[in-house]
Amino acid sequence: MRFSYFVLFALSFICCEKAPKEVLIAERLPIVDVQIESLISDSMSVRAISISKNLIWYATSTGTYGYYDLENNKRFKDSIIHDKTSPHFRGIAQNSSNIFLLSTEKPSVIYKIDKKNNTSQLVFEDKQDGAFYNAIQFWDEMSGIAVGDPQGNKLSILITRDGGRTWQKMNQLLPPLFADEYGFAASNTGLVVHGMHAWITTGGSHARVFHSGDKGKIWKVYETPIVSGTKMSGIFTADFYDDTIGIIAGGDYENQTANTQNKAITIDGGKTWSLIGEGEGPGYTSCIQFVPNSGGKQLIAVSSQGLYFSDDSGIKWKQISANTNYHTLRFLNKHVAIAAGKNRVDKLTFNR
Repeated sequence: MRFSYFVLFALSFICCEKAPKEVLIAERLPIVDVQIESLISDSMSVRAISISKNLIWYATSTGTYGYYDLENNKRFKDSIIHDKTSPHFRGIAQNSSNIFLLSTEKPSVIYKIDKKNNTSQLVFEDKQDGAFYNAIQFWDEMSGIAVGDPQGNKLSILITRDGGRTWQKMNQLLPPLFADEYGFAASNTGLVVHGMHAWITTGGSHARVFHSGDKGKIWKVYETPIVSGTKMSGIFTADFYDDTIGIIAGGDYENQTANTQNKAITIDGGKTWSLIGEGEGPGYTSCIQFVPNSGGKQLIAVSSQGLYFSDDSGIKWKQISANTNYHTLRFLNKHVAIAAGKNRVDKLTFNR
């Protein structure tokens, strides 16, 4: 408990000391509700979206992908068939030239989509038994990372250093996993990158955070207080406001209203974590995101009970929408976000 109070005091000090004037003004304007505008309504499940200027790219569990153009209010849609099978896309990432789609299993593949002509190309395939991939991100134009469940006793880590043309497994340098420890493919946010950093979250028998500060060359692993010990419990989502302030969330998928031991914060880059919002706000959470330019204080959580907002770094929470159709969310700016999930991609405008 003493550590929790220290973390919250220190976080408040950091945000107030480092935040510019416009950030402090934004912090005094909490989100009170949200206006929802439908962009795409279709028979699909979307757990991965990526924003490229005015284009909202998405990928689905049935091999379809595409984008919605916010300027022209038009939709582009295409699909991929791999060895007569529709990939189960749950990860999406990009650099300036390409979109990358990650399929979880059978097939475990990465496809590259050229942004200019929308042509697709297979750039990775894992044919090993039990291959299952959870998330994909890019640090910069040339360097990217994808993460999957263990093969042996270590996470499956893929790294590209050539802009996504080729991918290599790097799991030999990773710390070992415990038995029945793995990741979740809930919203493409079990993997977070910022600067040269990467954080990977786990669940199952243990809920831990793996961290690299050098684009995936050296890794360390840290314990967290998030609930674990059962097959569907642990950390499902994470976000980092900067190199030091981060948030993790999740819970127990089989007990989705439980809202204790399912949210934690760090102010030291993921080395130590403190529980927040105990008995407050969302239960099982598939996606959590910092509001841009909020000093690391404002958060939106996508949960099985709806959308929740916090303006004090996760201590207190308010439900702003009872919509339970969403799996994932990304911000366009501090006022507007895109949410996607069961049969829909929506534009969310937050009212302050």
